Amino acid sequence: MLQRLRLHLAGDLCGLSMSTLVCLLLDLLIAGPVPAGDWPQILGPHRNGIAEEEQLAARWPRTGPPEVWKREVGSGLAGVSVVGHKVMLFHRVRDEEILEALDLASGQTLYRDTSPTTFEPQVGSENGPLCVPVIAGDAVISFGAQGVLTCVDFQTGQRRWQRNTHREFKAAEGYFGAGSTPLVVQDNVIVNVGGSRVDAGIVAFSLKTGETLWKQTSEPASYSAPVAVEIEGKTLVMMITRYRCQLLDPESGVILFQFPFGQRGPTVNGACPLIIGDRLLVTSSYGLGAVYGEFDLFGFRPLFRGDEPIATQYCTPIYREGFVYFVDGREDVPPADLKCVELAALRSKVRTSDQPGSVSRSVSSPLKWVEQNFGYGTLLLADDKLLAVKTTGELLLIKPDPDRFQVLSKCQPLKGVVRALPALSNGNLLIRNEETLKCLNLKR
Repeated sequence: MLQRLRLHLAGDLCGLSMSTLVCLLLDLLIAGPVPAGDWPQILGPHRNGIAEEEQLAARWPRTGPPEVWKREVGSGLAGVSVVGHKVMLFHRVRDEEILEALDLASGQTLYRDTSPTTFEPQVGSENGPLCVPVIAGDAVISFGAQGVLTCVDFQTGQRRWQRNTHREFKAAEGYFGAGSTPLVVQDNVIVNVGGSRVDAGIVAFSLKTGETLWKQTSEPASYSAPVAVEIEGKTLVMMITRYRCQLLDPESGVILFQFPFGQRGPTVNGACPLIIGDRLLVTSSYGLGAVYGEFDLFGFRPLFRGDEPIATQYCTPIYREGFVYFVDGREDVPPADLKCVELAALRSKVRTSDQPGSVSRSVSSPLKWVEQNFGYGTLLLADDKLLAVKTTGELLLIKPDPDRFQVLSKCQPLKGVVRALPALSNGNLLIRNEETLKCLNLKR
């Protein structure tokens, strides 16, 4: 449409009739600019897996959505972040962790920042970084597998500061290395460092200088990323550590409330806390299940605790119009099922009577449907469509319908194992496996 208008304007404009001009302008207004949103951190703008201002195709060809570009990458499970035309990739090549800026249109390298690493995991063979780079204004924050926290200039890649948090705060590397993506709130970089022996479970660093602003708790680190939450006009931080969920003030580190969530042994907390207004949903696997309830500045009031119907290993549930969609179960211990649950019906069992012999009953069944043996993966929501990226490399476009499971399109853009979280920006879906990063065009 724009090209047609340019051709007319380049020619004899006076020769155009008024009706033709009106039609051209109406076409242009109807088509309009296609809005698009950035993906500056883990799970998008609000860390809830929901993309903003995207317009996606309703279905794909049998071969799948068009491939824009692909390129080789090093080891690691960190997904990418995107702002404007820059893609931030964090991976390991040989003995270096590399924060690399790529051009969104071509995948070509714009700049690189490298740090040496000797990390080897306690479990598995994946020795690369796990945390998604965080783009905060003119800065980019990366958090490596050995706890190396780095800040570079977003435009130039020039390093501003670096801290070795594991060494400085005597933190353990954990099963898979550092895996809780930092959160930037104004000038504070909030990190679940896990320095439990020196009361540095959570540490705040200055975004400008990298200096330590405060340290708090003796909590070991988790693999769940903290999220920002607004309460009475103030931005606070909801964080799941190894054993607790807590609300804290990012400026002072003061814990406003906390409750137990986690257990000892070979377990992890991987999903982000999900904030829905004044409601909070946290979930894990390993027999923990989920906790759902109300919260404010003065505390948390649970409405539900249990391991059914929600117990997801690291897939953060996607909220839409009163329902949550998620992959239930574990990747390493099949089966894993795709489920839809109604939050209003999610209540702990109550007793019908206080008399002896009374029985427990559920208020109503929260489970709307389940697609059994779906396989593990992660979910995004964009343009009122669910995108499921399975660990097998399969990609599905799903209608988020609480009445039934409905696949609109599916394809297999990658093979191997896909554990890195996807990113969606400007209609471009960026997904990676152990060797390849791909950019797919999902635009309408």
